[in-house]
Amino acid sequence: MLDKNRKVSLIIAVYKDVEALKLIMDALRYQTYTDFEVVIAEDGENTQMREYIESIKDFNIKHTTQEDLGIRKTRSLNNGIIASSGDFLIFIDGDCVPYSTFVESYVKLAEDGYVLSGRRMNLGPKYSKKLRDRELSTLTLEKTFLFRYLFIAKDAIERHSEDGFRVSPDGWIYKTFIKNRKASTSILGCNYACFKKDIVEINGYDEAYRDTAVGDDTDLEWRFKAIGLKLKSAKYVANVFHLYHPRSIREKISSDWALELMEEKKRSKQFKCEQGIDRH
Repeated sequence: MLDKNRKVSLIIAVYKDVEALKLIMDALRYQTYTDFEVVIAEDGENTQMREYIESIKDFNIKHTTQEDLGIRKTRSLNNGIIASSGDFLIFIDGDCVPYSTFVESYVKLAEDGYVLSGRRMNLGPKYSKKLRDRELSTLTLEKTFLFRYLFIAKDAIERHSEDGFRVSPDGWIYKTFIKNRKASTSILGCNYACFKKDIVEINGYDEAYRDTAVGDDTDLEWRFKAIGLKLKSAKYVANVFHLYHPRSIREKISSDWALELMEEKKRSKQFKCEQGIDRH
């Protein structure tokens, strides 16, 4: 049920891609649920990013920055958590553009004791360029997704084009076929939501994983579970378009040592990380 009294913070993890952030902000202007704040958690201090954010007048923006010392996404996200005022937090990456129903869907699915795990529809290079060049708006793409699907799927070289189909959390399709299906509920850091009290209890993101991707989602998941939370899928409900880009440096970094560190923390039941938000 939609809780109109819920305070929502949307935290966007960004790094230099101003054009992608512009697409996200355009999409946020069409949200069906409008009572939310925007926290832009920047991993760096880019001049163009700052100038663009300062030019936004129709949103109450909180913008956190930090010195650009290489990839420190987990630290940046902790900055965002600290700056947020909502009791319900939604996280997306700066290359993920939300559907118009995105915030509303998460608010409707929110339930105490649960972390909500969304997915991303990976656009290919052709459709990503159409969006970046403003030949096509994300709202139009969302509304015409079914009719364009075969073309979108052909272009989507990273697969998962079917994740662009969306159902209402209030409808019979969701209640009959989606809600109780057996599906992966693993957290993807680019699209998930939780209550602020829960991520504060585990002390936020663990910055010990440095520039690897382990701290964004895999580590969060086991720590959330360690405090008794369950995961609930938001797939097909809280949708985002992921803009195509070549694999990042971060994705190529070996994370073997980080996975070993995570296993050590699991064995010692260290669900409240030592290098988290309380060190800021």
